[in-house]
Amino acid sequence: MAKKMIVILGTTASGKTRLAVRLARELQGEIISADSRQVYKSLDIGTGKDLQEYIINGCKVPYHLIDIIDAREEFNLFEFQKRFYEIYSGLIAKNALPIMVGGTGLYLESIILNYQLPPAPPDQETRQNLQGKSIEDLQKDLLDLKVHQHNKTDMEDKDRLIRAIEIARARLRKSPDLIKKTAIDAAVFGIRWERSVLRERITSRLKQRLKEGMIKEVKMLQKTGLSWARLDALGLEYRYVSQFLRGKSSYDEMFTRLNTGIHQFAKRQETWFRRMERKGINIHWINGDDYNLLKESVIQSLNE
Repeated sequence: MAKKMIVILGTTASGKTRLAVRLARELQGEIISADSRQVYKSLDIGTGKDLQEYIINGCKVPYHLIDIIDAREEFNLFEFQKRFYEIYSGLIAKNALPIMVGGTGLYLESIILNYQLPPAPPDQETRQNLQGKSIEDLQKDLLDLKVHQHNKTDMEDKDRLIRAIEIARARLRKSPDLIKKTAIDAAVFGIRWERSVLRERITSRLKQRLKEGMIKEVKMLQKTGLSWARLDALGLEYRYVSQFLRGKSSYDEMFTRLNTGIHQFAKRQETWFRRMERKGINIHWINGDDYNLLKESVIQSLNE
């Protein structure tokens, strides 16, 4: 059966977006982003949106699920799925090829493996009851719900732990509000580099982002209403730069910690992708930036 969607995944700094956009341009496709931070407005340099990559020879390749909500708001897996399926159905209806691209493993996996997720709106009563508990007690509560927790950050941050408990409890309840889904047969491609090359790409990209004004971006976000706590929760770049801006580290310390953190994050992404393969997802790996091989393989999957 011919595939109805193409998925292109890869670690940070793998170059997956540039390849996916070029593919979309040539195959009359549109990009659906599977990135948990690029959904937020004004988080540009730190999340690596690189929106200029969506313009090829003066023509803009359409993209979705980027710059859709305020950074002070919460975005979760249920909301991602809901919006994804609406976009996917619209693209199929107009005969555009959906190309999902990203590095957020949970988002990718939830679509490829068709996760059934109930809505989990914030529950103020639950939050008030849980606020008085220690992080250790909250961790036990979450694990008692038989959740296999993969996100280390969620296990160490109190607000994220409480939110994870809310979601886990919602999944135990039968809900009539499950998302209406369309069966999707997707071909999955991964972009990978030899480890030493990827390390160089990550460090080079970080230096470029700092040169482009990442520190200025974080400073502006704080001045326009994002709290330091919220910046800490928005990921490595925003956490370490905000610590530098608060005088908690020197520039060199910030760079070293951030660089190390991004390398560790890339390793966690690789681990997640291997886990996806163990779950039965067939990932066709493309070494480096071999666009011709990627295009040839994608066309074959669309026609077979």
